[in-house]
Amino acid sequence: MDIGLLVIRLLIGLLIAGHGVQKVTPWLGGHGLSGGAEEFRRDGFRGGVITALTAGGTQIGSGLLLAAGALTPVATMGAMGAMTVAVTVKWHKGLWVQNDGYEYPGVLVIVAAALALTGPGTLSLDAALNIMLPSWIAPAAIAAGIGSGLLARLILHSQNGDSHEDTASKTASELAR
Repeated sequence: MDIGLLVIRLLIGLLIAGHGVQKVTPWLGGHGLSGGAEEFRRDGFRGGVITALTAGGTQIGSGLLLAAGALTPVATMGAMGAMTVAVTVKWHKGLWVQNDGYEYPGVLVIVAAALALTGPGTLSLDAALNIMLPSWIAPAAIAAGIGSGLLARLILHSQNGDSHEDTASKTASELAR
């Protein structure tokens, strides 16, 4: 079972981290920070560069922590938050990925939730450092992760299609040119 948990953690952790890298750099086929900011604008989100940095940083950090099995409840919470936002973006397109639906980010949310419940296994930094958390932490991490994603959507997504950048993002965009 521990090898299976390690494989799952490595797979989804590195995939989530890779998506974060794509949002903020040209690596792994990304379009750099300006491309990440533009992706959020196209999807109707405010914040531009700051939103891309926050999302990318959350994905990189939570993905790497998840892959290492370090601070697993925090890692799963961040992964679920970021992927819940992705689910909300793709929800109107339906389930299937062939139609750009929410299938893939939805699976990542569920697998991260399952890892919150099972823990990272013995082949993890949490186990090596003997980090033992009370059982109520897992459901709290799941609720906080999904809740933070829904809250981010509510706060940052423009209801009227107006996704203007804030002043700080404009300044950062102008500096990037």
